[in-house]
Amino acid sequence: MQKILLDDFLKQVLKEDVGRGDLYMRITNSSVVESYIVAKEEGVFSGRMYVERLCELLNIRGEFSLEDGGEFGAGQKLVKFIGNINDILSAERTILNLLEHSSGIATLTNIYVKAMEGSKCILLDTRKTRPLLRDFEKYSTRNGGAINHRLGLDDCLMLKDTHLSRILSLKKFVADVRCKIPMTAKVEVECENLLQARESLEAGIDILMCDNMEIPMIKEVVKMRNELAPSVFLEASGGITLSNIREYALSGVDAISCGAIIHQAKWIDMSMKID
Repeated sequence: MQKILLDDFLKQVLKEDVGRGDLYMRITNSSVVESYIVAKEEGVFSGRMYVERLCELLNIRGEFSLEDGGEFGAGQKLVKFIGNINDILSAERTILNLLEHSSGIATLTNIYVKAMEGSKCILLDTRKTRPLLRDFEKYSTRNGGAINHRLGLDDCLMLKDTHLSRILSLKKFVADVRCKIPMTAKVEVECENLLQARESLEAGIDILMCDNMEIPMIKEVVKMRNELAPSVFLEASGGITLSNIREYALSGVDAISCGAIIHQAKWIDMSMKID
C-alpha cells in the first residue's frame, strides 16, 4: 500500500512538470549518460526514498552516497544517475525539488534536535504542513531526528480552545468519548492555564499540551501532573524558538511540538551536473 501511495504522488509531481511531454525530447537523440547531484551548502540529507522510487519508475540507475538522515558538506556529490539523457533531464527539476525541500526540513529539524541535547524531551512536528504534502514533510522531519505528532484528525482526539468552548463537563465528555473512538486513540487537551490543566488531569486524558505557557507555569503543571496523574504525557507548544527551546526542554515536559521545523525551513541549494 505504501508503494502505491508513493507511486501516485511521484506520478503527479512528474506530470505537473512534464505536462504533455518535454519539448526538448522532440529535437534530441537518446543516449546513456552519467549525471550527479552536488550540494552547494551543508545539510542533512533527506528525500532518498522518493528519488530512489522515482528512478525505478523511469528506469534510471541511482547510486546514493548517503542514507536519509546523513550529514553532508558543501561540494559533496550526493547521488549519481545513469540512464537515458531524456529521462534524466525530464526528471531533473522534480528530483531537485524533492531533495532540496526534504533536506531543508531535515536540516532545520536537526538543528532544533541538537539544541535539545542533554534533556529527556523529544521534538514533535505539527499539522502545519503544505496542502497534500503532509506525508512528505513529516517524513522529512523524521530524517532530521523529530518524531511525528498526529498525522491527521483521525489518529488522536485533540481538544483545542475552540472545542472546549462547547464542552460543559470535560470529565463527562472524556468518559463518553472513550466509548466512541478507537481503543488505541488517545485524548489530548490543549491548556492555557493551571485551572484548565487541573481539570484536564482530573478528567482522565492521555496527553496535556501546555499551550503558550511561560516556563514557570509549565513547571507548576509538571508538578501537578506528577501528583495527580503521573502517566499523562506533557507536551509544550507555542512561542518556542531555537533560542529558548533548550530551556523549555529542561522544564520537565516530555515533548515539544514545533511547526517552524517545517514552515520555516529553507531549501538546501543543490544542482545537477552531467559528465
